[in-house]
Amino acid sequence: MDTADLYAEALATFDALFDQARSAGEPDPTAMTVATAALDARPSARIVLLKAHDARGFVFYTHLDGRKGRELQANPQAALLFHWPRVRGGVQARIEGPVAIVADAEADAYFASRPRGSQLGAWASRQSEPLDSREAFERRLAEREREFEGREVPRPPRWSGLRVRPERIEFWYAGGHRLHERHFYECDRAGEWSKRMLYP
Repeated sequence: MDTADLYAEALATFDALFDQARSAGEPDPTAMTVATAALDARPSARIVLLKAHDARGFVFYTHLDGRKGRELQANPQAALLFHWPRVRGGVQARIEGPVAIVADAEADAYFASRPRGSQLGAWASRQSEPLDSREAFERRLAEREREFEGREVPRPPRWSGLRVRPERIEFWYAGGHRLHERHFYECDRAGEWSKRMLYP
């Protein structure tokens, strides 16, 4: 199989499993763990929501000055993990690769599609910075509500999308007695994709 076809196969597999997760009633199939590492190699992970995916990569949105935004700008590599326990007895999709900020037009279009409350929250939040009290945050939110009253809320300048371009994709299928099935796709430095199975 041509290596480009292997990448297309991996993406098609993800799409099929993603659709199965929706049909199976997963609480939120778009929920994914994003793992990053600071320059001192200290890892961190959190759950965010997948907002777009295609052959260019997997996109989520955040404040670029929050912890994950800062880490991904300093060390632009990420690992994503989806877990869908209701699909085929349990499936994990793992994606690793370099990260880039999406184009302004793409971020603007997504931000415009968000509920107004979420738009205002993006302006009110100083993501990852210390917060004196919940009341302090609610005051900031009220200030932004007054500031943008009667007009559209623009995208904050340091709020954008991050796209993870896959270089490794793994599909993990749960098996009885911990005898899982793992299919691993990998892109080498020359841009050639390969596929192999891994021991559980």
